[in-house]
Amino acid sequence: MAVDSEFGVKGSSIIREWSGQPVCGSGTSGSRKDCLDPFAWPVVGNAMQLGQMPHITFAKLAKKYGNVYQIRLGCSDVVVLNGDRAIREALVQHSTEFAGRPNFVSFQMVSGGRSMTFTNYSKQWKAHRKIAQTSLRAFSSVNCQTKKAFEQNITAEAMELVQAFLRYSTDGRYFNPAHEFTVAAANVMCALCFGRRYRHEDLEFRNMIKKLDKFGETVGAGSLVDVMPWLQSFPNPVRSVYENFKSLNEEFFSFVKDKVVQHRESFNPDVTRDMSDAIINEIEHGGNSGLTKEFVEATVTDLIGAGQDTISTIMQWILLLLVKYPEMQAKLHELIDKVVGQDRLPSIEDRSSLAYLDAFIYEIMRFTSFVPVTIPHSTTSDVTIEGLHIPKDTVVFINQWSVNHDPLKWKDPHIFNPARFLDENGALDKDITNGVMIFSTGKRRCIGDQIAKVEVFLFTAVLLHQCSFESDPSVPLSLDCSFGLTLKPLQFYVSAKLRGKLLGLVSPA
Repeated sequence: MAVDSEFGVKGSSIIREWSGQPVCGSGTSGSRKDCLDPFAWPVVGNAMQLGQMPHITFAKLAKKYGNVYQIRLGCSDVVVLNGDRAIREALVQHSTEFAGRPNFVSFQMVSGGRSMTFTNYSKQWKAHRKIAQTSLRAFSSVNCQTKKAFEQNITAEAMELVQAFLRYSTDGRYFNPAHEFTVAAANVMCALCFGRRYRHEDLEFRNMIKKLDKFGETVGAGSLVDVMPWLQSFPNPVRSVYENFKSLNEEFFSFVKDKVVQHRESFNPDVTRDMSDAIINEIEHGGNSGLTKEFVEATVTDLIGAGQDTISTIMQWILLLLVKYPEMQAKLHELIDKVVGQDRLPSIEDRSSLAYLDAFIYEIMRFTSFVPVTIPHSTTSDVTIEGLHIPKDTVVFINQWSVNHDPLKWKDPHIFNPARFLDENGALDKDITNGVMIFSTGKRRCIGDQIAKVEVFLFTAVLLHQCSFESDPSVPLSLDCSFGLTLKPLQFYVSAKLRGKLLGLVSPA
């Protein structure tokens, strides 16, 4: 077990106590007075007080004002939800009322304005989500054949990583694994969507990856331009971030569009090669989807963007915590050797016998809460949560970090302890793992959460089976991170050593 009570906060001048009147905290008496925000500056509101780690600021405010309160960003009133009880009440019991998205300018730029992730709740959105969900399942988990093909893609990418990591570690060198994880995660999605992978050094692909990396920096809860549109009209740092966001979205969208056009030209209704074909078939030839053909590109763009960022981020955290806690890494090595042996690679069938590995992964998700605040929600009708009346079309921030660090739910939430997810027989306790919130819940729950867990499990199992990792002793390890849609660790350097023999594998498609 390990203690890091200052997770992700140290070194950032981020927490300033807010001055002013108590806000709409959860009143114990059941009656509420009219809400008073924390002191808000004219024009910008509370935007400047959020600091570099808004999720920590939100959690601190919850201690002072209760789990449901209101702040002001620019001209918008924003309700912030914290803690397991309030968030599940909103997203599960009132799932429709909280299923909206704000009409933010930046949201219109994603996936050509037809993003399933960023558009508002509607009949059309429900049809769009259903098609994306069905296509994703069809190519990853619908039957033994697709499960096997999906698993082979992941394992092959994991072995590409192993070879790259060993190459970068020759002559006692240390390397930063971030870029390689991004490439590997994007390649798994490209195999699903386009039926092909890209070489790590492919120039077009590397450029696309760089753009994807920058995406989350802007979408992190409440881009200032979204709440203060007037910032677009004169030169300032916020505007340049916004302009970059606009152009990277256009370029990434055109990369995907180009691939979809090629699929359209060679489309054969009798042969579904990959997810792009499946989505083309459903939207353009299904007859009753109610979606225009432009939604094909939008769906593929959404899937690649979301799949890549989440996986590459958690893999960075996994490697960082493996080198931070070598005794846990040794325990995992011992377990994998016992269950899998030296002569084959781990497979998804080994998962039930590798409960400690799953527990380690769940604890990384909980402890880092690497998706700290969900993409902003918006209310679709008036609703009351914990005594606070929230009008229709109110922007809502969901602080997932506060669920995963809720002391009412977790014993010693600031301690990194994978064993908290195991029962007395050493098996994974599903009730406890269900308490971790990283993929949101309710109507906006991430459609790829199950395949993400398969992917992360296999990547980690293969890397641990083949390699041992250590950090560069000359650079102290830090859990500090940068804030965006995901929390990414700051640069860190590791070295990989081969354990046993390098197992050969057929190269991925």
